[in-house]
Amino acid sequence: MQLHFSPSMRSITISSSSSNGFIDLMKIKVAARHISYRTLFHTILILAFLLPFVFILTAVVTLEGVNKCSSFDCLGRRLGPRFLGRGDDSGQRQVRDLYKILHQVNTEEIPHGLKVPDSFSHLVSDMKNNQYDARTFAFVLRAMMEKFERDLRESRFSELMNKHFAASSIPKGIHCLSLRLTDEYSSNAHARKQLPPPELLPLLSNNSYHHFILSTDNILAASVVVTSTVQSSLKPEKIVFHVITDKKTYAGMHSWFALNPVSPAIVEVKGVHQFDWLTRENVPVLEAVENHNGIRDYYHGNHVAGANLSDTTPRRFASKLQARSPKYISLLNHLRIYIPELFPNLDKVVFLDDDVVIQRDLSPLWEINLGGKINGAVETCKGDDEWVMSKHFRNYFNFSHPLIAKHLDPDECAWAYGMNIFDLRAWRKTKIRETYHSWLKENLKSNLTMWKLGTLPPALIAFKGHVHRIDPSWHMLGLGYQSNTNIESVKKAAVIHYNGQSKPWLQIGFEHLRPFWTKYVNYSNDFIRNCHILES
Repeated sequence: MQLHFSPSMRSITISSSSSNGFIDLMKIKVAARHISYRTLFHTILILAFLLPFVFILTAVVTLEGVNKCSSFDCLGRRLGPRFLGRGDDSGQRQVRDLYKILHQVNTEEIPHGLKVPDSFSHLVSDMKNNQYDARTFAFVLRAMMEKFERDLRESRFSELMNKHFAASSIPKGIHCLSLRLTDEYSSNAHARKQLPPPELLPLLSNNSYHHFILSTDNILAASVVVTSTVQSSLKPEKIVFHVITDKKTYAGMHSWFALNPVSPAIVEVKGVHQFDWLTRENVPVLEAVENHNGIRDYYHGNHVAGANLSDTTPRRFASKLQARSPKYISLLNHLRIYIPELFPNLDKVVFLDDDVVIQRDLSPLWEINLGGKINGAVETCKGDDEWVMSKHFRNYFNFSHPLIAKHLDPDECAWAYGMNIFDLRAWRKTKIRETYHSWLKENLKSNLTMWKLGTLPPALIAFKGHVHRIDPSWHMLGLGYQSNTNIESVKKAAVIHYNGQSKPWLQIGFEHLRPFWTKYVNYSNDFIRNCHILES
């Protein structure tokens, strides 16, 4: 028997040979197919399109951690709703429930005696051991956050207090320098030589020279100011420096400039005790400021006792600490208001603070026409930063005080001390000193409720209407406040001012700004080296 399939697979023929020689044939027709090739092709095409999506959905389920199934039935229950577009909203419902619990816990009191973990690992351990429900977990989490916020706030205030103490103290190296130079003054005739030499004394009152006035008890800082001024000048032979210091520092200051001359510039060193004009009769208010017990307690007392730190911000607390710097009741800090009387033969001077560095020739300052004004200064209300260059009168005065509100405008622009051009001839024709004393007296009577911060506020009042604005490039401020000071702007400024707590000679000074100051320190000097004033 033989089977024969037709090419189209539509029929089968069965043939067999009989004993009589005849061939028996039987033909069977196969039923027609119900699925065409076209249908099969489309089916395969659709499956090829859907299978990648099935693979992706499976991968997503696996990554989300929900594919814990051990059977196709379970996988179908997981993927079915997603495949059909009906996502499981149980997760969203749980999130909504958690938000609701957190909101409720935020409005309620934390249960008394609730144990607060000290760290995240302790929190996880407690959750495992105590099987926290969502509400208990929310309370514990809230208690932890509030505790950490309190600790962080206390740490911030402690940091500000420590920084205040560091800024108010005298570094060991600088104290050593003063002591060694004072000893040198008593044992070395060269350290006691007259400054300047007798033949140069007439130049101290010669108005064809450029006269700078510096009032400080910091010998190292004074050396940087004088050295940077002379080295940056195109006419150093025209420079005369008048350095004023207190009685205890006079010998050391004199020794330094006697042993380290800055020729061809001229340096005069005078102590406050050597000015006949500085008597109690001429400076009665300052005498009262230095000796008033309440004032001394304010500046030298406990700055935290009685202070409600919960009602203030770290920045406001920092401002209050700065206002309590002992330098603000120092006679040296107030001497600038007496320059016309201390130097009666001078017509025009530039006053410099001891925390500045001169980077450009300052000779053109004497050519500035002040237009009949007395004080050439940089205004500090034109900048964007909050610490230095956005200051108006409202930043310095208490305008709830009736006298302040009556006489001053809170929106008036402030100006800066530190590098000022003073026309002394015009100054002597005014009542600036008397106005300064008058307002100081009023502030003392009001128990310092009119202003808190130093010598600038009374000067803002006394010089009102007498200030000539100069270009800001002459005087860049804030290097003792802001670590993000633009370096390129620092390089371009004629005078850079480290006003603020972070002085360059302190450990708390900003490291990237310190080199602009240290480049003028002579670290090869024996006194500098022996006192271990090391280059940063």
